[in-house]
Amino acid sequence: MGTGSKSSHQSYAVSPTALAEAPAAPLDITGAPVAGEGTDLTGAAAGGPAFEAPELPEVEVEPAPPAELPVDETPLAEPDALLGGAESVPEPVEATPPPEDEVQEASAEGVVAEEELQSSAEEVPADEAVLLQAEDVEEVQEEEEETDPPLTPVPAAPPVGEPTGTPILVGGDDFINSEATLVAYGSPDGPREVLLTHISEEAEEKLLDALSVPGTHMEEIEVEEEVKERLDLDKQKKLAELTKTAVSSVQHKLKTGSEMSEASIAKHQAAYDAVADVLHDPSISDDEKAMALHYLHQLNVVKDKIDNGGAPMPWMDAYEVTATKMVTKQIPVPNGEPEPGTLAATVRKASRIKANLDPATGQTSWDGVTRSSANGTEYEIDMGDGWKAVYRPYKDNDPKTTEYSLRGQLEVHAPAGAGHGKDLVERLEQLHLMNKPMTASEGEWTYLANNIKAQGLEGAPGMKAAMETAQGLQDLQVQEIVHQRMESLMGLDSDALQTAMKRIHLEASHKVLPMKVEVVRDAVAKASGFSSSAELAASPGYEPTPATGGKWLTWSRFDVTGKKAEIQGAFKGRSLTHNLNGGSLASLLGVGVLASTEKRAVMGIGGGLGMSEQADKMTGGANSVFLRVKKTPSSPGGGRLIWDDPSVLMRRSDYYAYNGDHYGAINPANGHYSAGAITRDPMKIASFSGSSNEIMFRNGIDLLGAEAPSRIVCHTAAERSSILASLTARGITHLGGKPVEDVLCT
Repeated sequence: MGTGSKSSHQSYAVSPTALAEAPAAPLDITGAPVAGEGTDLTGAAAGGPAFEAPELPEVEVEPAPPAELPVDETPLAEPDALLGGAESVPEPVEATPPPEDEVQEASAEGVVAEEELQSSAEEVPADEAVLLQAEDVEEVQEEEEETDPPLTPVPAAPPVGEPTGTPILVGGDDFINSEATLVAYGSPDGPREVLLTHISEEAEEKLLDALSVPGTHMEEIEVEEEVKERLDLDKQKKLAELTKTAVSSVQHKLKTGSEMSEASIAKHQAAYDAVADVLHDPSISDDEKAMALHYLHQLNVVKDKIDNGGAPMPWMDAYEVTATKMVTKQIPVPNGEPEPGTLAATVRKASRIKANLDPATGQTSWDGVTRSSANGTEYEIDMGDGWKAVYRPYKDNDPKTTEYSLRGQLEVHAPAGAGHGKDLVERLEQLHLMNKPMTASEGEWTYLANNIKAQGLEGAPGMKAAMETAQGLQDLQVQEIVHQRMESLMGLDSDALQTAMKRIHLEASHKVLPMKVEVVRDAVAKASGFSSSAELAASPGYEPTPATGGKWLTWSRFDVTGKKAEIQGAFKGRSLTHNLNGGSLASLLGVGVLASTEKRAVMGIGGGLGMSEQADKMTGGANSVFLRVKKTPSSPGGGRLIWDDPSVLMRRSDYYAYNGDHYGAINPANGHYSAGAITRDPMKIASFSGSSNEIMFRNGIDLLGAEAPSRIVCHTAAERSSILASLTARGITHLGGKPVEDVLCT
C-alpha cells in the first residue's frame, strides 16, 4: 500500500513469454461460434542480505516431454539484496549445465553481449543497455508467440453487445482459475470495453502496493501528548517490579490455600527494604515520596495476608504520573498526494456495473457511468489517459457484514471506443498483476493447481515440499543469472535496475518452468496413485488444456475424466437438474447460458430470478449456479434442465457441493458454511440423499455447447415448437451431440 514511509515500490514480473523452447502449437480449443448465437431471443437466466540458496532435493526428470507452465509469480527480489556489492555476492549454485543451444539463446538476452561492449568505441549508457535488452526480449517473444500462441487469443475489439463477452485466460496465478472476460457494452458514445476478472486473495498485496489509497498515505508529525509513565527513581530502584513479585507470590498461596513459604516472606521483605530506603532519603521529591508511599501501602496489605491469610488481594498497579511530551506519530492523510510510482485511488461504497439487456435484440449496453449499489467497499483507481479500474478488496470487506461474492472482483475500463482488447490485458501491469495471455505451455501449471484443490491434495505427503522446491528452483535461477550479469547490472541506476530485474525474473521463470512442473506433477502423481509423473501425464484423463464452448472456460479434473465409466456407474439412475424459478426457457436459451447471480448482473439481466440472490451474495454462492442430484425423472415438470449423464459436468474442477441447503456457502464467517459438510468428491455427491442438496458450478454452464443438458423440459408443446424454431433459425441443430428435437421435450 502506498505510504509516506516508502521510498520505492517493488516491481513485479509480467507473464513469461520468452526464452523457453516452445512446444508444438496447442490444439485449437477456441471453437468457432455458432452463427447467430446469442441473438433473436430475450436474455434472462436462472440461478536485505544476499540470497541464501536453500538446499533442495535433487530433481529427477522423467522421460515424458515436459510442457512449460506459467510460473507461480512472486514479487521481485529487491535488487540491492542481490547486488549488495561484489563481496556480498554468493558463489553460483552448482547446477547441471544447460545444453549449448540454451546457453547461446540465453546470451542473446544479456543487457549487452560482453564482446559487443569490449569492441564498442564508446561505452553504452546504462539506460540504453536496458533498452537493448528489452528489445532483444521482445524479438524472442514475437518469435515464440508464433509457435506457442495463446490458449485464448485476445481480440483487438470484443464483439459489441455480446452479454457473456469473450472469455480469456491470463498466465500465472493472480486470477482465480486464470480467467478473465472482455465485454464491449454498447453505448451512445461508442463501445465501452471492460475487462472483468476476479483476483486471488494471495495476489491482493501486489495490487494494493500499486495504489495510493486515502487514509493509508502516512505523514510523520510531532504532537504534544499527555502520557502516563513511571518515575525514573521507580525504574532505577525497581520498586514496582519488587512489589509485584511479592504480591504475586503471596497471592498464589491465598488462592490455593497453601501455607506461606519462606520464599514469599523473603520477597516481601526485599520489596519492603527497597521502599524503606527511598522513604528514608531526605532528598526525594514530593512525587517520589508519594510513589514510595503507594508501594508501602501495597506491601502493608501483603504483610497482613502473610500473617493472617484471607481472601485474595485486589489487583495492584504501578505508580504512574501524567506528563506532557512531544511525540512523533504517523497519521493518515485523507487527501495526500499519491506516492511516486503509484496510482491514485479513492474509497467509495461498493457497486456493480448496471448494464441493460435488450429483450428484442439480446444485446447488452451500458453508458459507462450507471452503477447499482452493493454492500461493501471498493476502490476507484485512476490509471491515467482516460483509463480506470474498480477493485473490491478482500481486506476492507468484512466477510461477516459485506457481500462475500464481490471480494476480489476487478474491473478495468478503457476509454470509450473500440479496439482496446489487447490494451485491457496489458494494462494489468499497472496494477502489478500478470498481463499476458496464457499460452499452451503455461496451461499445465493452472491445470495442476486446480486439480490439487479439487481433489483435496494440498495436504498430501510431499505436496508442500514440492511447492517449496518449485519456488526454490526459480529463486536459484534468478540468483544464477544475476551472478552471471553482475558487472553490467552494477552500473545501472535504480529505475534501470528494476527494469533489468524484471527481465531476469522473466527469463528465470521460463528457464526453470519445465523443472517446476515436473516436480509438482510428480507430487500430484504420487498423491493420486500413479507411480510417476510420466505415468500421470500419459493417462487418458490427463487434459492440461481448458475446455470451451465459446461462453465459458473450464478446467477438468483427471480423477473424473480418467474414470468416466466409474463416475457414470456411481450416478446410475440419478441425474443433475435445475428448475427455473423465474424468467422463461426461451429467454434462457436466447442468451445460451445458465449464469450465476454475479454474472447476470454484469450481463445486464435484472435480479429476482434466483431463489435467494441476496443471501447468496453473503455466502459467496452468488458466483455459482445451483444444481441438484435427483433420481432420474421419467415425467419431469416443465421449466427444467436435466443432465442424465452427470459426468458431462462432473469433469469440471470448479464445483463444490452440500447434501443439504447451505446457500452455496464458501464464506467461513457465514452461518450457512460447514467445513465438515462441504465436499468436492464426485462419489460422495453421487450418493446425496438430501432433498435440498446442492452442487455449485462457478460462473455458469454453457447450455448450447458441450455441457448442454440431455433434456430441456418445456411447459407446453407450443413453447417447445417456438424454441425449436428459434434454435433452427440460428443454425443450432444439435445440443451436446444430440439433435435438438430429442433434447427439447414436454
